[in-house]
Amino acid sequence: MSDTFTAEVAVIGGGPAGLVAAIALATAGIDTVLIAPPAEPDHRTTALLAGSVTALETLGVWPACGPRAAPLRKIRLIDATQRLLRAPEVLFTSAEIGLDAFGHNIENRHLIAALEVRANALKLPRIAGAALSLAGDATGVTIKHSHGEARVKLVIGADGRRSLCRAAAGIGSNRRTYPQTALTLNLTHTRAHDDTSSEFHTESGPFTLVPLPGRRSSLVCVLDPGHAAELAEMNEAELSREIERRAHSLLGKMNVEPGRGIFPLAIETAVSFARDRITLVGEAAHVVPPIGGQGLNLGLRDGATIAELAAEARRQNIDIGSPEVLARYDTQRRADVTSRSIAVDLLNRSLLTDFLPAQGARGLSLYLVDRIGPLRRVLMREGVAPAASQPRLMRGEMV
Repeated sequence: MSDTFTAEVAVIGGGPAGLVAAIALATAGIDTVLIAPPAEPDHRTTALLAGSVTALETLGVWPACGPRAAPLRKIRLIDATQRLLRAPEVLFTSAEIGLDAFGHNIENRHLIAALEVRANALKLPRIAGAALSLAGDATGVTIKHSHGEARVKLVIGADGRRSLCRAAAGIGSNRRTYPQTALTLNLTHTRAHDDTSSEFHTESGPFTLVPLPGRRSSLVCVLDPGHAAELAEMNEAELSREIERRAHSLLGKMNVEPGRGIFPLAIETAVSFARDRITLVGEAAHVVPPIGGQGLNLGLRDGATIAELAAEARRQNIDIGSPEVLARYDTQRRADVTSRSIAVDLLNRSLLTDFLPAQGARGLSLYLVDRIGPLRRVLMREGVAPAASQPRLMRGEMV
């Protein structure tokens, strides 16, 4: 096999996690090529937590995002179940932990556009096509793509939940499905959201309204598959009335915007995040339900971590695709991903269960969080910026 390399690193996949990794590598002076077809229209939104916003500021991306993002200064949890044991309403405020906002909510299309502008400004090479196959050996990985072939020392697989990179590395995954489907959309409303994210806990799962700029919000509505299909088939007027009813008219009259998403819920984690010169980031490594705003923030921490480790290895004259670097990546990301996945899973299952002790435990937990200030502040800080899993970018430092 030839040791003529196209670049040191190839990032496969053009979503936010892949673009953050590629931009971070490029700013560190590491020869990187991005292999990804043009982005498809995406009406979903992402609640970027404070650490992710800091990373985007550090990379020079945030100035293009800020005007299109809404701050999340308050988070309200409301038990909207009709069960015997119900949890108290809880309100978290970012000022309580010394932050202007927990994070910012932005439409994915604006986030990706800002990342692509920054990548272009850095003259990051891009092959605008799909990767077709990967073959690794002792010194590198050969990638066949729709426009030819590339050879690199390290592959960062950011190619989603049906990852070609994960399959090429022979990495399996642990997956569990839920009897739930998520309906996602954006909407306008007549009352101000006051920079507050409102999450109604229902018997079928969370119903969450997250602020967007102006009198707009994004919605994630988790339902059983039958009801989700019914809502998805409604016309805009019917769906607007139904969403307003489920929101208890909290934000006044609502009108849904075009562009609905509907997908079954599952949780999935790769058994390894790196093998044979291939590392996995984002949904190639882990899939979590859209609860608590964890998914993409985990992916951005993945991208920031592998960029940091690759930059360190290069400074120390270590092969950036070596087993040592890959093992460090897997170790550093495992605890963060596992703890977040467990927390999201437990919260989701506590809503689905009819087991009274479990309902009581959830209600008691929220009562204690509401009443015990130090506990509430520790949980808020850990939710926004996990102490043990903050790559340098999330701390405002270049890799």
